Amino acid sequence: MALAGEVQKSLLPQDKPVVQGLDIAGKNVSCDEIGGDYFDFFWRRDTKKGPCSIVVGDISGHGVDSALLMTTARAFLRMRASQPGTISEIITAKNRHLTRDVLESGRFMTLFYLTIDPEKDRIDWVRAGHDPALVYDPGRDEFTELKGDGVALGVNKNFDYQENTISGLANGQIIAIGTDGIWEAVNSSGEMFGKERFRNSIRKNAGSGSGDIINAVYNELDQFTRGQKSEDDITLVVIKIQPLYLND
Repeated sequence: MALAGEVQKSLLPQDKPVVQGLDIAGKNVSCDEIGGDYFDFFWRRDTKKGPCSIVVGDISGHGVDSALLMTTARAFLRMRASQPGTISEIITAKNRHLTRDVLESGRFMTLFYLTIDPEKDRIDWVRAGHDPALVYDPGRDEFTELKGDGVALGVNKNFDYQENTISGLANGQIIAIGTDGIWEAVNSSGEMFGKERFRNSIRKNAGSGSGDIINAVYNELDQFTRGQKSEDDITLVVIKIQPLYLND
């Protein structure tokens, strides 16, 4: 089990991606030796040019089965993303592949796949049963959810996923993609951390870099739960828009 956990963690990004105009960081803490969450950063066709792809996924369950599913899901997604096609076509293909593997087991995977290109001033995303990502604009003190239709992967092999787009990035904006282990964490009284505390943590630390924002959220979670063991994995990716290539 320990070896499987080490292999799984080795597949997570070890360094922050270097993207002009963006400050990106991610963190994953598993509740067991082997978790069901994962995140990834990559470029399509592996050129490190054009839009950066950012993925956060949550596989049902824990243990070796979930770790194997995460590993194959990551490999297939990277392989398919290196080929031509829209991100909706990529996720639709991923769903058909995953459904063949998990349909009889009852397992499934939620996924949020986002591409961001500061040069083109836009974000494209597909949401597959995952909680919406949050966009925080500190200038307006407003949160926006990146919603969109899409069932979890592995549930319906014939589902066609749709791509969503927004444009008009602003300096200092923060995009946060997390898993439900954050807002569903409970303290000794049975009270959930909740999305409002999550938003407030982002708001309070909006002037910091992406890695510091993530650490602040994890620290507040630890204080809220008073260090008691989490019942779910906790994963968070934060993207902060920087001035380069932007009009403002």
